[in-house]
Amino acid sequence: MSHSHISSDEIRARFARAMSAMYRAEVPAYGTLVSLVERVNGEVLAADEAEASRLSRTNELDRINEERHGAIRLGTAAELSTIRRLFAVMGMVPVGYYDLSVAGVPVHSTAFRPVDPAALSANPFRVFTSLLRLDLIEDEALRAEASAVLETREIFTPACRDLIARAETEGGLGEAEADAFVEEALETFRWHDTANVDGALYRRLDHAHRLLADVVAFKGPHINHLTPRTLDIDTVQARMPQDGIAPKAVIEGPPSRRVPILLRQTSFKALEEPVAFLGDEEREGRHTARFGEIEQRGLALTPKGQALYDRLLAEARARVTPAADGSNADAYMAALCDVFSVFPDDLDRLRTEGLGYFRYAATGTPGGIDAGLSADELVAAGMLRADPITYEDFLPVSAAGIFQSNLGDDAARSFEANPSQARFEADLGAPVADFHALYAEAQAASLARARADLASRAG
Repeated sequence: MSHSHISSDEIRARFARAMSAMYRAEVPAYGTLVSLVERVNGEVLAADEAEASRLSRTNELDRINEERHGAIRLGTAAELSTIRRLFAVMGMVPVGYYDLSVAGVPVHSTAFRPVDPAALSANPFRVFTSLLRLDLIEDEALRAEASAVLETREIFTPACRDLIARAETEGGLGEAEADAFVEEALETFRWHDTANVDGALYRRLDHAHRLLADVVAFKGPHINHLTPRTLDIDTVQARMPQDGIAPKAVIEGPPSRRVPILLRQTSFKALEEPVAFLGDEEREGRHTARFGEIEQRGLALTPKGQALYDRLLAEARARVTPAADGSNADAYMAALCDVFSVFPDDLDRLRTEGLGYFRYAATGTPGGIDAGLSADELVAAGMLRADPITYEDFLPVSAAGIFQSNLGDDAARSFEANPSQARFEADLGAPVADFHALYAEAQAASLARARADLASRAG
């Protein structure tokens, strides 16, 4: 790459900051939420020196306050393919396939994010990106009308398309081009308060599914939430009302634990925003879609650990299905905590039972200890340190729970689980990366480096 090109990490950081500034201006409560999260994070780090040291040691400390994920919903395969190319300019690739139809949401999704550990440390910006599944909408005439609307819209500026093509052809962008790219790409994610359908069609779309209206009725895939990362989601949840923010009743994901696993998420209720419709029948109305969200990330689980999590979550939800209005929140959280009591909650057991991924580093001089021992034996002997690898991805049931709580109970629909990863990848124009493979590779690479380090010390 030419030395005159700006790194994809830097372009991603600039874009994430610009996105945050835009969303803060569009949704002022988001700025209040970010300030609250920063205060709580500071308190956690001040009170827990061991956690602060671990985050510093694993190159996560500097990224915490910069860390964000956003979410968008696209309408066509062409939009999905182009957004893949747009994110590639920022060093973000599609990771994971999520079928949300199983939870009553007619989309399937991936997450665009960096995958290299150094890139994640530089800026771990992610965008959870969903593609509408019109085939899951029963009304054939409505499907045709929705498809016609989507096929005529253009969500990328001409300059944005040109800069994507230039980055692909030239292997990157220069300083001025990178700034122009950020400015032009931001337009795709901006809120538009004028719909591209009339009021009658909007109501039919909304009746079929509220997410259908959100995707089809607007000029672009407005960012519908932006999410800072907290180190203590329970405290942030408890304090949100003090800052004038009404949180959803249930934190999605696993219950509170000594060792956080996977991903916990909560949000404030979506805004009801004025919208001008086309035509004379109804020129003004209201639309609800955009909200604020926070997340707490924990240990990435292996397939064995993920299978245990999925089984326990299904058992808890079978006991108590959380209502979008939060009316049975206490009963659901009690069931969740009870069911998850069997999930190991200390790092040693999680590692030795093969439930989580870890990053290894040499900590001692082997002496008479055989460096060819297993990782567990080397950790037990004090030769290796094992730090948890942070989960960088998403959970389909949690994502659907956030969607539903902000769309309302009346948005819930029953769809037969209908995963179609091959179709999604065809529309995307590329395969999605397997996040388990990424975590396993990171763990194996760290262990190999640690063994080499031990060998060199022994020599």
